[in-house]
Amino acid sequence: MLVIGSGPAGRRAAVQSAKLGKSVLVVDKGRRLGGVSVHTGTIPSKTLRETVLNLSGWRERGFYGQGYRVKQDIGAIDLMQRLHKTLDHEVEVLQHQFMRNMVRSVFGEVRFLDPNTAEVRTETGDCTLVEFDKALVATGTHPYRPPHIPFDRTRVFDSDEILELERIPRSMTVIGGGVIGVEYATIFSALDVPVTLIEARDEILNFVDREIVDDFLHQMRDRGMTIRLGSQVKQVTTGASGVDVELTDGRRIRSDTLLFAAGRAGNVERLNLSAVGLEPDSRGRLKVDPLTFQTEAANIYAAGDVIGFPALASTSMEQGRVAACHAFGVSPPPPPETFPYGIYAVPEISTVGQSEEEVKASGEPYECGIARFRETSRGHIMGVNTGFLKLIFSLKTRRLLGAHIVGEGATELIHIGQAVINLQGTVDFFVENTFNYPTLAEAYKVAGLDAWNRMGAG
Repeated sequence: MLVIGSGPAGRRAAVQSAKLGKSVLVVDKGRRLGGVSVHTGTIPSKTLRETVLNLSGWRERGFYGQGYRVKQDIGAIDLMQRLHKTLDHEVEVLQHQFMRNMVRSVFGEVRFLDPNTAEVRTETGDCTLVEFDKALVATGTHPYRPPHIPFDRTRVFDSDEILELERIPRSMTVIGGGVIGVEYATIFSALDVPVTLIEARDEILNFVDREIVDDFLHQMRDRGMTIRLGSQVKQVTTGASGVDVELTDGRRIRSDTLLFAAGRAGNVERLNLSAVGLEPDSRGRLKVDPLTFQTEAANIYAAGDVIGFPALASTSMEQGRVAACHAFGVSPPPPPETFPYGIYAVPEISTVGQSEEEVKASGEPYECGIARFRETSRGHIMGVNTGFLKLIFSLKTRRLLGAHIVGEGATELIHIGQAVINLQGTVDFFVENTFNYPTLAEAYKVAGLDAWNRMGAG
């Protein structure tokens, strides 16, 4: 097995292939293992978020007021110290995992020559021919950089470069209301940086339940963020005093720095995919069978961000494992009915199953239960004034159809809803079971009772 890329998909595919007794070579074009996920994507942004929330005292402001801070003067170096420690640990764990499973790895670029041969070229120019039976393309993505945006790594950054900030900006404009843009916009807002978020569409996070998104937008605006939806960017210019963004509706926005986070493209340009009969789409994404992750070339698979949505580290890992199993004739069990999405904004958003909009469209009669975190004892103890859990149940079967959370700990709490959905649990599970008290998880009991009262005993 030749694995191209050592991010979540590549890592899991390599280890799974090795556990099946196969010879595995992982090639990564970086200087350290881990891929985009470890070095510029998932781990850095989540580490930055945790550092900001800790140093800013964000979680304690419900008790001690908006002026409360753990560290009064937070600088870029404070953010980077924790980041580098975390990245070093992640790389070390991955290296050890490869060693234990006898997975070989080299650093270089891969270029396909034919369906069973590739050329690996290292930074020093050394070139090696590699013969393989199966291959997995798990090269990840890079930020989309349109020519009219004047990227300079000083005032105008993409989502990789923002980690190289040498100082905390006085103000920031974020272009792009997708997951990455929303995460960084709210992280810097938690540092009390004035932030303007610009999104060309009339909504953000269109795959999330609308009630959750509406509450999230309210929380962002309530703390002083400016949200410009349905706003197209006409021009971006930089000067000594900052960055000017001109919108097509005539508005102008001036800020100290700008983050452009509107889309990503697959890292496939140098792979010579035509040699194996593959052609990516306009954003560098590869088409695969959604169940096996096999491309149109029978012995070549693709997984992770390079195949597009959902482009989550968690789903990428599973895609890599399933691809390796299929490649070597092992049939994994069918995928679960649902998997969770986690958005590490401030506050967190997490969702599993159907949104209310999807349930409506299906014609299924349903009822919802709501629990607000401020109504729980744990919420009072933590000083949580915002956030809620929403559960959606079928009136016909009483089964849980969807669970949606905005607020503290959402990405952890969602797994209770995930388990109940995939085990075909009903509203009665929440009513009849006991939850630890006081916990935020108790919100499941509250939301279940809320829905049960409307649904009746059944």
